Amino acid sequence: MRTLSLLMLSAAAFAQTRPVVTLEGSVAKVEIDRLGGSIVKFEFKDQALNPLKWANENAGMEKRAMAHFLCLDRWGQVSDSEGKSGMPYHGEATRVEWSATPAGSGATRMTTHLPIANMDVTRAAKVHPSQALLLVTESVTNRNKLGRPYNMVQHPTVGPPFLDETVVVDANARAGFMQGSPMPDPEHPTVYWPQALKDGQPVNLRTLINDPMPNVVSYVVDDELGWVTAVNAAKGLLIGYIWRTKEYPWLNIWRHVDDSGRPMARGLEFGTTGLHQPFSVLVKKGKMFGRPVFDWLEPEQTHTRSYAVFLFKVPAGYRGVESLTYRNGNLTLKERDGNRTLSMDAGSLWP
Repeated sequence: MRTLSLLMLSAAAFAQTRPVVTLEGSVAKVEIDRLGGSIVKFEFKDQALNPLKWANENAGMEKRAMAHFLCLDRWGQVSDSEGKSGMPYHGEATRVEWSATPAGSGATRMTTHLPIANMDVTRAAKVHPSQALLLVTESVTNRNKLGRPYNMVQHPTVGPPFLDETVVVDANARAGFMQGSPMPDPEHPTVYWPQALKDGQPVNLRTLINDPMPNVVSYVVDDELGWVTAVNAAKGLLIGYIWRTKEYPWLNIWRHVDDSGRPMARGLEFGTTGLHQPFSVLVKKGKMFGRPVFDWLEPEQTHTRSYAVFLFKVPAGYRGVESLTYRNGNLTLKERDGNRTLSMDAGSLWP
């Protein structure tokens, strides 16, 4: 049964207690908001600090729990005509209700339908029984009678109290460009991770200090596996994501501060595109840095992608992540400028 569209859901309904799916292992727990499908909590059971904490409270829009949300069938802007037809920014996945069915210990199967895009979405999510590790697999099916372009971007966002001026972000990204600038020649990147530009001057995106520009910088990843981490050493916590770059070739970093310069949000987004434009622009562009900026679904075709989210407790003075390896089921992080490592027996990350 197709789920009820929440595109016109009243503010009063959102003010009520939101239905969530709770997944628990022996050391960590997860909460997923069924009104929009966002992962709104991931924390150790003995450390009440949730890094995935951010809500959309823009004027004129209903309050929605965002945290880690799914951008589908697009990332970013719609055309004027699409907007008049009701298609929202970032697509419909956060505007519809998701059903949820238990799928074993610490696991759930969730489904929803995007009524304007006419796509079905299925999500399998499972918390590792003995590690702070969440495995997610999502499938998208085109129910239209014609093939069409689409994009699928994971939008994890960390916020206070985990996020402050001391948080350090690391990734294995490479070439990139500033979304606020003219699109570069595909063979001539404008920045390389962790660099961004502000007024023509370099900005180091590992930290968020004295940088009020709420802009997006997009990078490609050359390795077989992509990863991004955010760590608050003072609070003793690290959150990270790992994915296959054949499924998600782009990493998009977004950040926002309040009027006083205090960090309020850092988006650690990975997905099928790095171009924040309507489909008419994406189709014309085709590729950037040798990577596609959209994917294509034929009628009744299904695409499936997976990723993993992990938490580590970190020692005092932890400097951030220099490298991440995943071999024989073992996930290991090497500290930047140090000899300390963080490791977990993650088992199989992919279905």
